[in-house]
Formats: sequence, C-alpha cells, structure tokens
Amino acid sequence: MKITSKGQVTIPQAVREQARLYPHSEVSFEVLPNGDVLLRAAATATSPTRRAFERARGSANAAAFKGMGTDEFMKYLRG
Repeated sequence: MKITSKGQVTIPQAVREQARLYPHSEVSFEVLPNGDVLLRAAATATSPTRRAFERARGSANAAAFKGMGTDEFMKYLRG
C-alpha cells in the first residue's frame, strides 16, 4: 500500500471491520521506540444516541427486528 501525495492511505475493509472503525471514527497514532507506527481507535466520549445506533448498526435485517414497526424500533433505539 502506498501513501498518497496528501499523506493518505486506505485502511483495508477487513481491518476496519475487525477494529470497529466506521466512517468518522477518531483514530490516534503512536510511534513506538523501534519505529513501528501503531494505529488505534481513539477513546472518545460516546453519546447515548450514538451508542444506540452502534448497537443497531448492520442489524436491521436481524431476526430480532423482523415485524417490528417504526415506533417499536425507535423505542428500542431510545432505550
């Protein structure tokens, strides 16, 4: 993988998924004593709304939501 002229790289999808990095995720970099660079998800305060959406992300077709109406789904998201 190459670094672009703007200093950008693309994190492979499999790595993003395993690290739970989603669009707009915050990340941090650390340079280790041996020169390796460590990328990690930055610890950020997460709002209750964002946590609810993260719980539901990718699961709209899950069995738990089959037959659930909009009002029920919104109640689930709001806790």
